Amino acid sequence: MKNIKLFLILLFGGMLGGCAVHLKPISVTPAKLGEPTIINSYLRALPEPKEKIVAAVYKFRDQTGQYKSSASGVTWSTAVTQGATSMLLKSLEDSGWFITLEREGLSNLLNERKIIRSTRENFSSSDGHNLPPLPPLLYAGITLEGGIIAYETNLVTGGFGAKYFGIGASTQYRKDEVTIYLRAVSTQTGRILKTVYTTKSILSQLVDVGVYRYVKFKRLLEVETGYSTNEPPQLCVLEAIEKAVYSLTVEGIVDKLWELKNPEDINSPIIRDYFKEKEQTEQLVKLDERGKLMPRKNFFNSAQVVSKKWGVGGNVTAQTYAGDYAQPELKLAGNFFLKYGLSSRFSLLLSGGGGHIADRDYFTAKNVHVDLRTMFYLLPKRRLSPYITVGGSLLNFWTKDRQGIEIYRQRKYGGWKPAVISGVGFEYFLSSYFGINLGIENYFSFTDELDGMVHGAKDDYPWNGRFGVIYYFGN
Repeated sequence: MKNIKLFLILLFGGMLGGCAVHLKPISVTPAKLGEPTIINSYLRALPEPKEKIVAAVYKFRDQTGQYKSSASGVTWSTAVTQGATSMLLKSLEDSGWFITLEREGLSNLLNERKIIRSTRENFSSSDGHNLPPLPPLLYAGITLEGGIIAYETNLVTGGFGAKYFGIGASTQYRKDEVTIYLRAVSTQTGRILKTVYTTKSILSQLVDVGVYRYVKFKRLLEVETGYSTNEPPQLCVLEAIEKAVYSLTVEGIVDKLWELKNPEDINSPIIRDYFKEKEQTEQLVKLDERGKLMPRKNFFNSAQVVSKKWGVGGNVTAQTYAGDYAQPELKLAGNFFLKYGLSSRFSLLLSGGGGHIADRDYFTAKNVHVDLRTMFYLLPKRRLSPYITVGGSLLNFWTKDRQGIEIYRQRKYGGWKPAVISGVGFEYFLSSYFGINLGIENYFSFTDELDGMVHGAKDDYPWNGRFGVIYYFGN
């Protein structure tokens, strides 16, 4: 048996190592063309302009002043790219709406033109005539200003992990965010024609799996593997800049700053998608009758989902217990529940279900339960909110040994035994109507007879780990 366990552990470790090699290739790859972002396809799909706009970009700067942090402290490397001007020029070119002029390297351009003029003055053409003068530089109708105005780190961090007898896995994640402002300025009057801003999240994730345990006397096995994924910050900055160009172009069409070649293209899908997104963004908040900000009903907010709403759902549970026997088994069970939101933080939940608890060698006990509890949400306005639950329950158990002989059955109070429930968990709101939850609960049963043996000073405590879905309806 020990050899089999050792073989399985080594096989598991080998599989983890193989996965790590597969997930982390070390072969050399040649240079390739840059991959377009999702927003780049929107830019290229914009309808044709009546006349292209001549635009100049002098400097699209990093205005955050932030330096990249590391484990040993802050480094002199900047947190975001310093090449945002080049990204903006490429985005303007891809849109098909702008003729971009070189202004960032204007001094280099003027010096080169001086060299050309000096050369032409000193040399004549083959027929003895002077060479014609250089054509004048093209001037811009608008200049584009702005920059990267914010780079926020650790907006959301979290993770999850579990270990059992030295075998475990964990995951961690982090969310950063970059913000872009872009404005169009008339070169004739200096008036700011339009200002837009966009944001883009930057996600990072780490997955780690490991084994650390003794497989034999003085034989320690240790295996570790894992991988991490990080969105490249420069690509996120590029996507935010492209979104700003896309937004500026469509906003200029709406405000009649520039025109479409075909006026009917105002109803094209690419522009209708922009209007739909803008409407959803503008409906994030509104003012109530007292002038205070409040979420709009057609925008998702978990506090509105829970508050004064009914919900129905079900759970798949895994039951075990802490009692007098040393080898409790994990048994599947289930329940259904009805839920009512008293406020954004508090809900009442009535549930009923059944299942089993058992020991590997000695007993099995069927049970049914009816629960009434309250749930307290710690982050009521987030999609993912941890909660604490407390309440009461009525339990009914039928305990038999492995030969099927009944060894315990609650006779008092009509066969029902009172219990106190306590637990913690998470609920994730998929939409305004659906949610999923994951939690663990303990039933304080006030009896030591559930497993058929009265021994020691501690009572028997059933435990539930549950995963469920819920549908919300009502107000």
